Amino acid sequence: MTLVSIVVFGIGAALYGLIVPARWRGWVLLATSVVAIYWLQPASPVRPVDFVLPTATLVLGVIGWWLTRPDSTLDRDSAFTLGLIGVAVVALSALGGLIGLTASPPPNVLEVVFTLVLVTAALVSLAALVPDRVRTLTLFIVLILIIFAILKVDTLALALSHWLRARTGRVLHLAAMSDVQWLGFSYVAFRLIHTLRDRQTGKLPPLSLREYVTYLIFFPAYTAGPIDRAERFVKDYRALPGLDAPRAVEGVSRIVIGIFKKFVIADSLALFALDAVKASQAQTGSGLWLLLYAYSFRLFFDFSGYSDIAIGLGRLFSINLPENFDRPYLKTNITAFWQSWHITLSTWARFYVFTPLSRYLLSRPHKPSANLVVLICQAATMVVIGLWHGITPNFVIWGLWHGVGLWLHKLYTDRTRTYYQTLSERPRLRRAISWGAALLTFHFVALGWVWFALPDVNLSLNVLRRLFGG
Repeated sequence: MTLVSIVVFGIGAALYGLIVPARWRGWVLLATSVVAIYWLQPASPVRPVDFVLPTATLVLGVIGWWLTRPDSTLDRDSAFTLGLIGVAVVALSALGGLIGLTASPPPNVLEVVFTLVLVTAALVSLAALVPDRVRTLTLFIVLILIIFAILKVDTLALALSHWLRARTGRVLHLAAMSDVQWLGFSYVAFRLIHTLRDRQTGKLPPLSLREYVTYLIFFPAYTAGPIDRAERFVKDYRALPGLDAPRAVEGVSRIVIGIFKKFVIADSLALFALDAVKASQAQTGSGLWLLLYAYSFRLFFDFSGYSDIAIGLGRLFSINLPENFDRPYLKTNITAFWQSWHITLSTWARFYVFTPLSRYLLSRPHKPSANLVVLICQAATMVVIGLWHGITPNFVIWGLWHGVGLWLHKLYTDRTRTYYQTLSERPRLRRAISWGAALLTFHFVALGWVWFALPDVNLSLNVLRRLFGG
């Protein structure tokens, strides 16, 4: 989000809370979110990709809702929602380019209407051919993962860009990953997988199409999280009280704090934060340490700033998005760090990667040792988080770095728990150990950011070597 979009959303939220009647707030929030995902989507040189991608998000949302429904009936509320989404997409194709609500001029209205009718017919036919939706859930999860891989793997994204350019008569040698930049898909994918898996395990409560799609594309959290849970979001969505003074003050305060973090501190630190160019230009190890510290804090203020903005906007719309950061660089161990850094992502990974994988390994007839199970699950969980940021060797190594770190901390904790219990009688020593542990944890995380910030393994190894005088 830009400063302009944040200001527009903030003003819109105030008007929404003060003017819109209670019975219409849910509908207005849905319609606003639909328009917002088109407005936020960056322009693509390959028209009409920047219109197709938000539309595809809505289609995936409708399919996800249908697959998670406990029955096959289409209630009146959901039928009206489906019609509203269709009308909004058609209206955006007719007017979006004229009033600046789409990144570039959208496709012809008749083409959009024909495509929507074709997609609807295909989905209805598919629903008739596949009555057992529970078995289809896994296939849909696989489809989401395939789309994710295509967008995140450079060669696949470039191949898709070449194909799109060939189909639309664009210059092929200008193909780039930015041609298929699907804003918000990473977070939408996590929300889809969450609802699909919870449907498989019987944990997902029944949701209307309006509730499901609004949860999926709620625009304050669409681009950078937090990753809310459907049941928690819907609890707020079904209430949506009007805007009062305490909530207005809280929401505006969080937005202002977030803007200061992101656009003042983070953007200033970005001028001398670690990247491939600056790493090659740094002459000394101390200079590299300065770049690494700048990158570490820039990453924190950038991401936590966006989270503050999203949470603040959510408060103005009466949606209490979960907290995402809790002073992570002050934590005294790597486990506590991951309980306070991008909290909603690490919680998601624990629920849908660590827990099911550990249960599977422990249920095998010849199960591995407990320590080996923890190592495998910690490493797998952190590698998944790494691959979510990008499917490259560096992100795999970054995930292993943290997975092994978490495992080593568990081994250390298991063997020193009794000793630390005795420190209650020695407060000064306990305080000194805490400060030392926080410093050690911060530097472990900061060194891990080398893999995160740089594009290839050789450059990362070279920087790590130079940081320690090599």
